[in-house]
Amino acid sequence: MIVSASYKTDIPAFYGRWFLNRLDAGFCTMVNPYNGKRLRVELTRPAVDGFVFWTKNIGPFLDGLAQVAARGFPFVVQHSVTGLPGSLERSVPDWRLTAERLAGVRDRWGPRAVVWRYDPIVLTADTPPTWHRETFAALARALRGTTDEVVVSFLEPYRKTARNLAAAGVAWRDPDLADKRALLSDLAVVAAGEGMRLTLCTQPDLVDPAGGASGWGPARCVDAARLSDVAGRALAAREKGNRPGCLCAESRDIGDYDSCPHGCVYCYAVASRAAAQRRFARHDPAGESLVPRPLTGTPS
Repeated sequence: MIVSASYKTDIPAFYGRWFLNRLDAGFCTMVNPYNGKRLRVELTRPAVDGFVFWTKNIGPFLDGLAQVAARGFPFVVQHSVTGLPGSLERSVPDWRLTAERLAGVRDRWGPRAVVWRYDPIVLTADTPPTWHRETFAALARALRGTTDEVVVSFLEPYRKTARNLAAAGVAWRDPDLADKRALLSDLAVVAAGEGMRLTLCTQPDLVDPAGGASGWGPARCVDAARLSDVAGRALAAREKGNRPGCLCAESRDIGDYDSCPHGCVYCYAVASRAAAQRRFARHDPAGESLVPRPLTGTPS
């Protein structure tokens, strides 16, 4: 089993101590947010093939990565680095510092252990297509040699996303397919020039049908082949995406919605930053579950 930690919240940035405590315990408890049912997730070496860590700030968990590796677990870090202004991303580190940290991860575990996410692509008056072309090029230069893949996607107006953007007074636009493909084409050429392949996360209508060295294909963010390369042995996992068009390998996510206090106004996983901060304040690093919720039933 591959464990995802986590596309619902930033475990490396905010919940690293809890995660390591759960590795020591050999399990964690997940709570279904819709029915309150508790689920036990085994985190032992026999049960877990590897981890995928999703984060905007790997800094607090650099020592944690070493502890994960020392326990014999391979991992891949899916790290978002966008350079977006503070009006959209309120608390992420400066991208130059992040580039240095990711280079350190590469030095210890190789470039297959790192994936850069330029995600999401948000178009506003302050971040038009020209801004993205220039910013992406600067980031790609800084991350050259650190990874061989950059994953992108355009902002999608999920309910929480639309509400948070409106509350922040951010006016954004969703360009038509032709404009999106034109931008993707330019970004793919830049990525290829810096030794990376550009891939697209779960937006199949935008995948480049021609492909090629400077094209772009679909992403596999939970990628058993990449984890196998990091591990140095073959890991088997069937494809089982989370939504239509998703090509991820089957995994179990151990995060929780409405628990990330970063405050990115485009976030699809947080109803409001205040609510996330309240839940973060209730977090117990020694607890079985990430954040307390009303529970029904027993762990299964």
